[in-house]
Amino acid sequence: MCKKFVSIGRAAQVALAFSVAIPAVYLVSPVTTAYAQVVSSIIVEGNQRVEADTVFSYMQVQRGQSANADNIDASIKALFQTGLFADVRIFRRGNSLVVQVEENPLINRVSFEGNSDINDKKLKQEAELRERVIYTRARVQSDVQRIAALYRRSGYYGATVEPKIVRLSQNRVNLVFEINEGQETKVKSITFTGNDAFGDSSLRSVINTAESAWWKFFSTTDKYDPDRLNFDKELLRRHYLQNGYADFRVLSATAELAPDGESFFINFSVEEGPQYTVGEVTVNTGSTTLDANQVTNVIKSTRGRQYNASEVDKSVENITIEAGKAGFAFARVQPKIDRDAVNRVLNINFDIQEGPRVYVERIDIVGNTRTLDKVIRRELRLVEGDAYNRILIDRARRRLTALDFFEKIDFRERPGSAADKLVLQIAVQEKSTGTLNFSAGFSTDEKAVGTVSVSERNLLGRGQFVKLNTSLSFKRQSVDFSFTEPYFLGRRISAGVDAFVTRTDNTDDSSFTTKQFGGALRTGLRLSENSSVFLKYGFTHRETTTSSASTTAPAITDASGKDNTSLFGVSFVYDDLDSSLNPTKGFRAELDTALAGPGGNQYFGRVEGKAYYFHPIYRDDIVLRLKGTAGHIEGYNGKNPSVLDSFYKGGDSLRGFEQSGIGPRQRAADGSVDAIGAQTYVIGSLEVSFPLGLPDSFGLSGAVFTDFGTAFGTDTKGVANGGVNCPITGGAYDCRTYNTKMLRASVGAGITWTSPFGPLRIDVAYPLSKAKHDQTELIRFGIGTRF
Repeated sequence: MCKKFVSIGRAAQVALAFSVAIPAVYLVSPVTTAYAQVVSSIIVEGNQRVEADTVFSYMQVQRGQSANADNIDASIKALFQTGLFADVRIFRRGNSLVVQVEENPLINRVSFEGNSDINDKKLKQEAELRERVIYTRARVQSDVQRIAALYRRSGYYGATVEPKIVRLSQNRVNLVFEINEGQETKVKSITFTGNDAFGDSSLRSVINTAESAWWKFFSTTDKYDPDRLNFDKELLRRHYLQNGYADFRVLSATAELAPDGESFFINFSVEEGPQYTVGEVTVNTGSTTLDANQVTNVIKSTRGRQYNASEVDKSVENITIEAGKAGFAFARVQPKIDRDAVNRVLNINFDIQEGPRVYVERIDIVGNTRTLDKVIRRELRLVEGDAYNRILIDRARRRLTALDFFEKIDFRERPGSAADKLVLQIAVQEKSTGTLNFSAGFSTDEKAVGTVSVSERNLLGRGQFVKLNTSLSFKRQSVDFSFTEPYFLGRRISAGVDAFVTRTDNTDDSSFTTKQFGGALRTGLRLSENSSVFLKYGFTHRETTTSSASTTAPAITDASGKDNTSLFGVSFVYDDLDSSLNPTKGFRAELDTALAGPGGNQYFGRVEGKAYYFHPIYRDDIVLRLKGTAGHIEGYNGKNPSVLDSFYKGGDSLRGFEQSGIGPRQRAADGSVDAIGAQTYVIGSLEVSFPLGLPDSFGLSGAVFTDFGTAFGTDTKGVANGGVNCPITGGAYDCRTYNTKMLRASVGAGITWTSPFGPLRIDVAYPLSKAKHDQTELIRFGIGTRF
């Protein structure tokens, strides 16, 4: 079949306008008087897919009524507005009124040509026209604009889109969008005018758009996007408002295309205004019975400090939460700011009023094409008919965000059927939750590392987690499988199963190699909004081999062979961190207890505790992190715990010391010393992270830290500073054990780079205090690469 392309351009739009306007004027005006008579019948001609009854339903004149210029004109307009017809003519044939239509064709296929940087799938998602949809010129032009906008957002500002049609039989067409992508339009330079308080370099780090550079081959922010430019104006406004410039304005944001058409010069013209400080801060509790002094304690803005709009917003949020805790769930907080321009002071009054009680009439969830409604609803703590509570909404938002299923989560309040009712709409935008990772990297502990991992956080849209992971390095090889159902049997109880096989080579540290396999069953119960308890039963079979007797510590030789561990554990977790991925505020505590016994040949009890505290020193840029960990293991039933189950500390847990670099050690026959693990450890860390003053696009941040702690205790033969003759074939040797409670400490600094190849961290640490046989380490780093 011969294809005939028809181009749709500006002329077609003009022709369409005439096709709508001309028929009404041309056909009606000459016969205005003639039509002023009763219509005996209405005849529809030219329709193929559209039923005659459908045409009748849009006619503004019916059989038995008088036809005139007004109702004929209204009928033509109504029929055109349906989008079903390319042309409509109405004329008289005797006493009958004839409606002659030309139907718009049906789209058989939509395709794209000339596109390479944006694939067909993304273009189809952007276009509204689909197969088996009625073709109209207006819809085509709308899709042309949408596709062009998509290219602009992707940095192709010079892209052009030309729609063409291939006419087929039975009034069908193939729609083809011919695309000329052109060159990527980069941002060559970004300048500012009117800025005195902050330099151009400082303001460039605030906005999202960035200047193009050769090394930004993974970045998209150096491409010109008008929508991003508008967002940059808002970012500038927030930045100045956070630094006391309450009168700040962006006068203009212009983008000038370079003569070569391949780059833009962007300029922001700003008016900073004066910098204000905070004056009087007062609270008006209104009709509520709130304690004004208690409310004042949660206000971030304080007298004499530089004005910060974000602190005012945070204060409003804190006051609303405090009011909700006191029983005023519908309290409204309005900050009223009195500007003293002469003294450059802003007086702030927080006005609290008790709002009317409102009930949730209905909860609508939109945007979840894959995730089941129940997965979202179960994270809410309110249902239809409950009183609307902003605290519960805020908590639900945090829980939904923690799921990591959605790109965006928006809670919208819509009017209900009555004044005291509302419809709560939860609009979500889903993101990919399945991953297939191929990674490689290098770490101080395991040297070269390769990993293949398949995981799905939202299995079949049910919120279940499943993962299969394989890891290969010079020191450790493993395969593990994990499955978790977060709401077992529809209740707030998690259940999961694990299975693993590992091989670990510890010959460098302790002269032994282990092979083990096993599995575990676990369950968890949420006790409150921030606390949970977990139960676990696991079974592990382990085979341990050692190097020659002369190079291996006796304690490790005694532990070699095969053993089985049957372990029951209970864990408690408290967590109120503001983010699980990048926390800047909050506290997290973990207490893990385990008891190994019947079902295996290992008998011990173990307890470990961990605590983390984060506090923003300056906004969310400079963050203090405190970390404390401690643990103890003890044998029972007449058995000592195996040295293989003891604690091996150092490396990431105590920087400045090698992995297994601190703790008890034992001498082998050849004089070498092996780590044999500690029964008790206590380690603390203090770290301050901060930006390096570089643009955010660099992904660089710094940290200074100090680590301190100790690891001690062993049930093996031998005492510190004393020797014991350990018999071997043909003689005896000194198997002295070194065990001290001495406090170790180190200081250091580190740099983290969130690179396109994965996170890279380099730490330089110097030990201030160490024992004689500790193993130290100056530089520690690791990197992961994804292909």
